[in-house]
Amino acid sequence: MLHRLLLCLLLVLPQLGHAAPIRIKDLVEFDGVRGNDLVGYGLVVGLNGTGDGLRNAPFTEEIMSNVLERLGVNVTGEQFRPKNVAAVFVTATLPPFARAGGTIDVTVSAIGDASSLLGGTLIMTPLNAADGEIYAVSQGTIIAGGASAEGDGAQVIQGVPTAGVIPSGARVEREVAFQLSSLTSLRLALRNPDFTTAGRIEQAINRDFGRGVAVMLDSGTVQLDIAQTRMPSPAHALGRIENIRVEPETRATVVVDQRSGTIVMGQDVRISRVAVSQGNLTLRIQEEPLVVQPNPFAEGQTVVVPRTQADIIEEPGIGLAEVDGGTTLSEVVAGLNALGVAPRDMIDILKSIKAAGALHADFIVR
Repeated sequence: MLHRLLLCLLLVLPQLGHAAPIRIKDLVEFDGVRGNDLVGYGLVVGLNGTGDGLRNAPFTEEIMSNVLERLGVNVTGEQFRPKNVAAVFVTATLPPFARAGGTIDVTVSAIGDASSLLGGTLIMTPLNAADGEIYAVSQGTIIAGGASAEGDGAQVIQGVPTAGVIPSGARVEREVAFQLSSLTSLRLALRNPDFTTAGRIEQAINRDFGRGVAVMLDSGTVQLDIAQTRMPSPAHALGRIENIRVEPETRATVVVDQRSGTIVMGQDVRISRVAVSQGNLTLRIQEEPLVVQPNPFAEGQTVVVPRTQADIIEEPGIGLAEVDGGTTLSEVVAGLNALGVAPRDMIDILKSIKAAGALHADFIVR
């Protein structure tokens, strides 16, 4: 019942009217204003016997030896097998315009055979970007995202205890060289390229400034002339542009999820004239072998005689139904839902309508 209620809700949403105007900042990415991925290789200590087995993860012993050597402890030739350390990868995203001394969040993930990072502490780990330079240094106590417990004969794990986060766990040491104030033009890249949406963004920006400061280059790019905005700086111009509201245009799309039976559709989906008929056939085969034995004191052998019962059951479905041209898909699905058609059968019907060329939309099956 709840599943069908959710399906009806999805059918009502496309009929509520046109999409509301959206801020330009939610539709585009400003060229050059982006984050940078960072990665590092470090060591987590302080684990309660849940670290790497050094025989199976020799790289953990190597990095631990390097750390101790840097701290002035000579471990050359020593044999140590602690279970409270684990080798990890540390990842983070350096946001745009991050300044030296600021902090960012980091994610820590075990790469050896450690069973849990709960209670561990990441020791000083440099984070490198794609150019090989160090842009941040991470250190701190890990907040793992799971829990585990085990006894002599059983083990239970909830979540993923081998990965965790350190809020504000890295400090920025180097800034990305990007001078926004020196730009004379800037491109706006649409997250969902569309000629209509790009044209509306161009018109909205030019209307707001009262002059031709923006021009559409293609379906995914609008170029902005910073000089024509007559603003003190590019930052002032972007601050004004990103809050201009535009009604985006989207392609007609139907998305179905076969596992959950969910159907999501846009408001512009249309169906041409088509006839639909659906029914279910169930084939049931039941084996009931019969054992035949000879009479007492008689010669012969016991044999098994096969006996098979086969039935074909036709369950009630919908008869031949005709859909007029120009009907919205939401109306068709609402009608099928009112007839009691199961969600999975409804998905099969939509597939057949698409195969017949009567469904005018992108059909995505997950």
